[in-house]
Amino acid sequence: MRICVVGAGAIGGFMGGRLALAGEDVTLIARGPHLAAIKESGLRMELEDGSEEVARDIEATSDITAAGPQDLVILALKAHQIEAVAADLSSLFDTDTAVVTVQNGIPWWYFQKHGGEFDGRRLETLDPRGVLESHLDPERLIGCIAHPATAKPAPGFIRQVEGNRFPLGELDGSKSERIKRIAETFTRAGFKSRVVTDIRAHIWLKIWGNLSFNPISALSRATLVDICRFPETRELAERMMQEAQEIAEKLGIAFRITIEKRIAGAKAVGAHKTSMLQDLEAGRPLELEPLVGAVIELGRLTDTATPSIDAIYASTKLLDETLRRRTAESS
Repeated sequence: MRICVVGAGAIGGFMGGRLALAGEDVTLIARGPHLAAIKESGLRMELEDGSEEVARDIEATSDITAAGPQDLVILALKAHQIEAVAADLSSLFDTDTAVVTVQNGIPWWYFQKHGGEFDGRRLETLDPRGVLESHLDPERLIGCIAHPATAKPAPGFIRQVEGNRFPLGELDGSKSERIKRIAETFTRAGFKSRVVTDIRAHIWLKIWGNLSFNPISALSRATLVDICRFPETRELAERMMQEAQEIAEKLGIAFRITIEKRIAGAKAVGAHKTSMLQDLEAGRPLELEPLVGAVIELGRLTDTATPSIDAIYASTKLLDETLRRRTAESS
């Protein structure tokens, strides 16, 4: 299968590297020193058990339009990075090309093929100008949840901290032939990738923790286990999760586990830095809107109060703006 991974960072690189080692024809879209390292020595990966693999038979480029038509595009950029490349993505599309979206948080396509009173509604937080909606046909889209905790400690090097689950779901909940083929391809690469008929419920299960743990970690510089062990931050995370659960349930989502179990799962990951904390330490913009801002927008849409989420959002947004300003002043 011809596969292009747009955004070969910690998650995208991990997916692309494993797929290449499984024999797929993989092209990575990367930049800077990371791209240079992959071109020179391949993509090195340290797996959860401490073993190492190197994907050498892998293409890498910074030019999306040079990759050519693909059977599958894995869109692994952070949500705020997609608009800048949306127009170029069409160069990767063949007649039946599918696009697997692997973003944290609420996806821009949440209400596309959703049904119900909000069917087709555009989320202003995630696609304010309608750029994504105009360039990415929902018929191509497949939702994917990235459960692994991964990191990119150095250019050309990906570390798997924990997990290998990548559930897939069609936006309309169907079990299409194409999604079955993609799940089989992912499974051959060593991933646990089952087809689900309720992808939005799985999205909420992950964001349930991310909307609290990620910004709290950025504000406190704490790891997952520290947030869960410290009584005050644990209680704050619980309040944020309760607010999010009320929103989700108004949108027809049923949670299969309790808040306590979700927090226990985060604690079990250990001293892992969330992706938002990793971005903060690397001086990168924070992935705030899909994780927190969009939840607030859905709260307004469903007439749900979100006082704890609002407070953390305001504090983290100021942190992000301060980081961006300092970066601009130093450049």
